[in-house]
Amino acid sequence: MIRLKGVCKSFGSLKVLKDINLHVREGEKVTIIGPSGSGKSTLIRCINALEEPTEGEVYLNGERLLHSNHVQLVRANCAMVFQQFNLYPHMNVLQNITLAPIKLQKIAKPEADEIAYHYLDVVGLRDKALAYPATLSGGQQQRIAIARALATRQKILLFDEPTSALDPEMVQEVLDVMIKLSKESITMVVVTHEMGFARQVADRVIFLDNGVLVEEGPPEVFFEHPKNERTIAFLSKILR
Repeated sequence: MIRLKGVCKSFGSLKVLKDINLHVREGEKVTIIGPSGSGKSTLIRCINALEEPTEGEVYLNGERLLHSNHVQLVRANCAMVFQQFNLYPHMNVLQNITLAPIKLQKIAKPEADEIAYHYLDVVGLRDKALAYPATLSGGQQQRIAIARALATRQKILLFDEPTSALDPEMVQEVLDVMIKLSKESITMVVVTHEMGFARQVADRVIFLDNGVLVEEGPPEVFFEHPKNERTIAFLSKILR
């Protein structure tokens, strides 16, 4: 579903990604971890065409992502959940969720509403359909953002540290929704600092440091038997 080939990204003289090669299979759940500033968010933004690689190639569902086709290709394959919720404050929850299906996918409003209510059930917030974002907690807003992404019914879901903007007591309610999603056939790529979540749901964990893909593997191997010294040092600090 996703392939990165020799991807590099620089901002001026700062090299943020360095020769990233990565494959994500259909239905696979991949978590990307690493210290702040390691390039995790830039990597996922390159997949979603929010950043254009300085070098290298990105493929979605077998088709190369180019400047000329990136909007169409991303819309046809990906939905993304950001650190900030990015809900429209002047629209209620139902309107926020149905906006893309109606405007971009040309789905009739009654069908879009039905889809929205289905995914509100998935995230446990059907009763908030007519509420406005300002009346919701941060955790509820992020769950609505997940429902909005699901309502596009894309093949790939990308998450960029979806719990980092939440108060600690709200984190688990969002992770519970994501754990539920991980049991579905959706392809998921998740940038996260939540090691317990990565251990529980990932098919594969990727460790990024200083723009380099240092190590990857299934969670039971990655967390229990890391091979690279940098990985060992990182895990020793966060898994105490």
